[in-house]
Amino acid sequence: MVHRIHGPRGVARLLAIIAAALLLAIGLTAATTSANASSHFKAAEAHPAASQCGATVRGPARPGGIAGVVRPASMSSNCAAAQVSEPASGAPPLTYHAGRVMGTSATGPVVLTPIYWNPSGHKIGPDYKNVLTTYMSDVAADSGSHTNIYSTLFEYYEVVNGNQRQIDYDVRLGTPINDTNPLPASGCTVAANDHSGIYADNSGYNACLDDDQLIAETEAVVTQHGLPRDYANIYVLFLPKHVESCFFPGSTTTSSNFCTINNNPSAAYCAYHNFVPSDGLVYANMPFPIYHSPVGFTCGSDAVFAANQAPNGNVNADVEISPTSHEIMEAITDPQAFTVPNVGGWYDVATFENGDECAYRFGHTGGSAGARWNQTINGNHYLTQTEFSNNDFAVTGRGCLQYE
Repeated sequence: MVHRIHGPRGVARLLAIIAAALLLAIGLTAATTSANASSHFKAAEAHPAASQCGATVRGPARPGGIAGVVRPASMSSNCAAAQVSEPASGAPPLTYHAGRVMGTSATGPVVLTPIYWNPSGHKIGPDYKNVLTTYMSDVAADSGSHTNIYSTLFEYYEVVNGNQRQIDYDVRLGTPINDTNPLPASGCTVAANDHSGIYADNSGYNACLDDDQLIAETEAVVTQHGLPRDYANIYVLFLPKHVESCFFPGSTTTSSNFCTINNNPSAAYCAYHNFVPSDGLVYANMPFPIYHSPVGFTCGSDAVFAANQAPNGNVNADVEISPTSHEIMEAITDPQAFTVPNVGGWYDVATFENGDECAYRFGHTGGSAGARWNQTINGNHYLTQTEFSNNDFAVTGRGCLQYE
């Protein structure tokens, strides 16, 4: 969601943000307040024990009012056999909330356009871009199949003027964009203790961008290339390494902000999708992946395996594929991202979307240690989280599937 307390979109979110900050408590470093599902968040520890395979930092499913958040997970070296047949994380089933979805007969195919923000001094390597672009191309090539996670889309729909319109697994790859625009001055402040000790190589952040800045850059690129803003297009913005991102400008040292993994109370997410109601822009923020972090959390498959799995030989890109699939699936089934309270696409009573339900659940895997995969898409192997199926949940009580 994109209601923010600053700028022209006003103060409409202030009370929700205060409540979310209280619920999130102090991010990765302390326990959250408990509540039941009707209170719109799930009670759990903010810093789960390492024995909880894939356990994520808990709090409201939409901290700060923004939807589709992939939360960091606790790292564990004892979970290699614990990733099969796990139940969903939220409070399923998913229910429809009278809003829009993507990929119906009315919108046509969903076009995925990757934007690689590649400014001077913050380069994104060509191999990283190639693996991610190939993944999205393969997802498009396999459109209509029932052999990967995107096949779960077929069971969801929207109702417009009394007409039910099913989502179709019909995806196209837009032209990838190499965005060389310079980074703006940081809107949020990198804390002194976050200049190191963030990434697996012990490096840290040297810049920080807030959500308004990410929207502004995405809008600028979309305008420059004459691209549409509608329910048929998702713009996937990939950030370079060493760039922190946060929902709000200003300090990252308090729980009133929500940021990528850091050493402060604001640490909250790995990625998210969002919506700009004024013009219909659907986008995802994909920070450079953080895994095996000195902070003790990860966005990678080392949440359940002894090490991150890289079936394509590029750990950074292989880690990024799972949150990418998470955000694409959630944007398709809930593109408005709770823009209007209690109106949207598909989510459960705890406001978990289909990707949230199955984060860090990979199911059965093939391949050898270090290169395990659970998806064969257009002939290529990938490791992504499973996705939620209401149909399977009704039968088995679980619902996280590799395909349907």
